[in-house]
Amino acid sequence: MLAKVLSFGLNGIDGYKVTVEVDISAGLPKFDIVGLGDTAIKEAKERVRSAIRNSGLKYPVSSITCNLAPADIKKEGTFYDLSIAVAILSASGIIDYKRIGETIFLGELSLNGEVKKVTGLLPILIAAKEKGYKHFIVPKENYFEASFISDIDVKVVKSLDELVDSYKCPDIILEKVMTSNYEALKQSKPTSYLDMKNVKGQFSAKRALEIAAAGGHNILMIGPPGSGKTMLAKCFPGILPDMTFEEALEVTKIHSVAGELNLSDGIILSRPFRTPHHTATSISLVGGGSQVKPGEISLAHNGVLFLDELPEYSRHFIETLRQPLEDGQITIARAKQTVTYPASFILIASMNPCPCGNFGSKKEECRCTPAQIHRYLSKLSGPIMDRIDLHIEVDNVTYDDLHTNEECESSIDIKKRVDKARKIQLERFKGTKVYSNAKMDVTQTKKYCSLSKQCQDILRMAFDNLHLTARAHDRILKVARTIADLDGQAEILPQHIAEAIQYRSLDRKYWE
Repeated sequence: MLAKVLSFGLNGIDGYKVTVEVDISAGLPKFDIVGLGDTAIKEAKERVRSAIRNSGLKYPVSSITCNLAPADIKKEGTFYDLSIAVAILSASGIIDYKRIGETIFLGELSLNGEVKKVTGLLPILIAAKEKGYKHFIVPKENYFEASFISDIDVKVVKSLDELVDSYKCPDIILEKVMTSNYEALKQSKPTSYLDMKNVKGQFSAKRALEIAAAGGHNILMIGPPGSGKTMLAKCFPGILPDMTFEEALEVTKIHSVAGELNLSDGIILSRPFRTPHHTATSISLVGGGSQVKPGEISLAHNGVLFLDELPEYSRHFIETLRQPLEDGQITIARAKQTVTYPASFILIASMNPCPCGNFGSKKEECRCTPAQIHRYLSKLSGPIMDRIDLHIEVDNVTYDDLHTNEECESSIDIKKRVDKARKIQLERFKGTKVYSNAKMDVTQTKKYCSLSKQCQDILRMAFDNLHLTARAHDRILKVARTIADLDGQAEILPQHIAEAIQYRSLDRKYWE
């Protein structure tokens, strides 16, 4: 007898329908799974066989052939176990095939018949809903992850025998997933960050970070060791605007696929802040591997990627940042698979001005030779520097700065100004997929960053004297637009364009 059961697969964070076909026929006992499955799927037959038997159900002693269609797409993961078991039980008459309908089954089976959690459930539910499917049966452990998708019918099971009993007896009803309130959950679990008021001095750096947060701009901090670059970066998430529900879903999809989702929450509540070490492998940073999982730059999507001591990272990885910094996504191409992951993040990078860290310092003498400094800085190419909007120097603080009784501005106060500027931008870009000034395309930049003659004269002078590129020119316009938003100005004024240019003045000092 032939039975067909629906499931779903993942290609990156995009879901696609998989039809599990099972044919049970007379012949020597065997169990074959075809349809271009990976090792985990090939091993599913052992898990399914033991799960059915240990659940007190009759396993057919016949020739079993299972096909995962479409057969030309490589399938990975363990979430097909439950659908394969249901298809076998339907084909053997234990489950009424007519009652299954277009229900989608997802879940991994243990040998005792327990239905275990799966990774990547949220993107599957979103993709299936977009394709018109509304009925799902998923593991109990994935309850909260499934609760943030509305207008679908999701039921959870803890074991295979519980699922079979619900089909046999109409009085047994599986637990239905109730929709969760994202805003209520976020308020009940506030996230704490380092506060800007604990950073003494460094007023120019704080100002630059405020601009970066308000407009979603990338920033590079250059300064000697101990000047506070890392502490400033760790304070940065505290001044970022809260994530919207749509942004939280995008982030959660990536973390779910990567297997990093906290199942007790079911959704990411705060913007990611990823700080990979410079010794991390390229695959862990960029993404890839045998199953093409997302890397650190994708896990930082809608959040912050902090690269401490940027020149210590491999030049290959630094150059890999070109595509995500420009397009907000990363495409990973392999021999049998090409996957595109979102990677729209704010880059915060810090570095010393030279190997010893004292080049240009007002207090210490640099011990490095010109050749050593050149070799150290040469890891950062012009194209990468062009894609970083704000370059600032962070010098050591003085003794008086550390021991002053003057209260510094808190992150809460800075965040209020950032939120106000972001609201202006959300209204400006309503109806588009752009949420901040940093993501404006050429047409939007031309429309929203028009300059008066006085502003044009200032920018022309800087363009010629600093030998700026066309990309750096556009970055200055976007930063100036953000500074104007922070001031509540509809037009970009000369002081806005002058301040934006100031954050590019280090181009000549360090890279000429």
